Amino acid sequence: MISFLAQPGGLDALQAPEIDYWAMAPLLIVLGAACVGVLVEAFLAKPQRWPVQVILTVLTFAFAGLTLGLRLTKDPKGLTTVAGALSIDRPALFLWGTLLALGFGAMLMIADRSVEPGGSFVASAAIRPGTIQDRAQAGQHGMQTEVFPLALFALAGMMTFVAANDLLTMFIALEVMSLPLYLMCGLARRRRLISQEAALKYFLLGAFASAFFLYGLALLYGYAQSVKLADIAEATGGTDRSDTLLYAGFGLLLVGLLFKASVGPFHTWTPDVYQGAPTPVTAFMGACTKVAAFGAILRVLQVAFKASSWEWEYVLWAVAIVSMAIGAILGITQTDVKRMIAYSSIAHAGFLLLGSIALNHDGLSSTLFYLLTYGFTTLAAFGVVSLVRNADGEATHLSQWAGLAKRSPLVAAVFSFLLLALAGIPLTSGFIGKFVVFRAALAEGMGPLVVVALIASAVAAFFYLRVIVLMYFSEPAADGPAVSVPGAFTTAAITLGVVVTLLLGVLPGFALDWAGAAGFVF
Repeated sequence: MISFLAQPGGLDALQAPEIDYWAMAPLLIVLGAACVGVLVEAFLAKPQRWPVQVILTVLTFAFAGLTLGLRLTKDPKGLTTVAGALSIDRPALFLWGTLLALGFGAMLMIADRSVEPGGSFVASAAIRPGTIQDRAQAGQHGMQTEVFPLALFALAGMMTFVAANDLLTMFIALEVMSLPLYLMCGLARRRRLISQEAALKYFLLGAFASAFFLYGLALLYGYAQSVKLADIAEATGGTDRSDTLLYAGFGLLLVGLLFKASVGPFHTWTPDVYQGAPTPVTAFMGACTKVAAFGAILRVLQVAFKASSWEWEYVLWAVAIVSMAIGAILGITQTDVKRMIAYSSIAHAGFLLLGSIALNHDGLSSTLFYLLTYGFTTLAAFGVVSLVRNADGEATHLSQWAGLAKRSPLVAAVFSFLLLALAGIPLTSGFIGKFVVFRAALAEGMGPLVVVALIASAVAAFFYLRVIVLMYFSEPAADGPAVSVPGAFTTAAITLGVVVTLLLGVLPGFALDWAGAAGFVF
């Protein structure tokens, strides 16, 4: 080491890369708050943690959102920083905004509920406290406030994941995103075994997916002699190197990404984890993880592998068809609401893949918009699911939702609206999202794939409408579940999701323009 430093230029080789801290401010704020949250858990007494964590979380999202808004007014073309490891461009900023908004809604639900054994969150105290002091006392009854820093760490990993400009940074972000989620899935108490089984399954399958990603990264490095996406794109543009390394590496890399996006046939973890995890955690995963995974898929496909698309495009056609078929057909057979939404997410992953395969500007912007619409609808849907309860906790079996409209007309109406949005009915954001994605796919000559997507949408609409018919045209059971009065935070999260779902269905212009201004910088 001494001899190296003594050589001319030795010190220059160790110079730190330039870092644009202002460009990275939203990410750094979330990551810093997660670290502070860990210190709160370590040094504050248990009754004091809840109000501090909630205030810290609210301030985190407020400051991160403010810095993001200021960032959008400057340098519209974007930049790369940390020696090119992160690309702070328009797609990254759009996805950061989406993740912050969805993360804030999910954290409101987490704040309003403590982890309950049935895989759901119950009110923070039995007396339904409304003040900070009451909620602080609720901490004495077993509130698990460590979920706050875990969620912030996962969110920071997601934000890094969608902005990563090289595969090594993307892999590190993948682990930072995944490890807290594994822990959060096992936090339920009443049905502890189901929750921990889901967490263990997610961890083991996630470890395999990470291994695929890492092995693919190694093969692509052997092919391009670099892990940077731009260098891989340059190597695929014209080289005499072995294509075996390229396509083997790309295939393994894609397996890891498709696993995180819960795209069939790499979806096997999704139904069990959605069902077993606490419902606000499921909402956080269902909305935010999908955004992060497809953000990374878009960047990898459009930056690194666009030049070789003619050799892998039809493979992803097959994957998209399989995902849509699995989600639509198996969703019909489900008798649990959370598992039904899980299979719905697998079908929607197939729809999203259409926009990702369409390697044009419309494909990018339509997929970004679809992620925004799907995230808010899913967030609100899980918020409603957490309200229907019986003595054993959440009542997620479909038979328990019979006649719900007679017990709680408002909850039934809200859930019906959200189901219609997931089905893609006009005047909802789901319709606009599917329309722009299918239009982008048609522009790229993917007519047969769009026809399959339309058929899958029609099939999937059946199990959405089945729930609506069950709520409105069936008699409620005498011992059926009741609808709990939501806390203020849960009410705010559901309202946020419903309002955005309605606005983006009626007035989508602003979001479409924002997504349309996106373009990768590398």
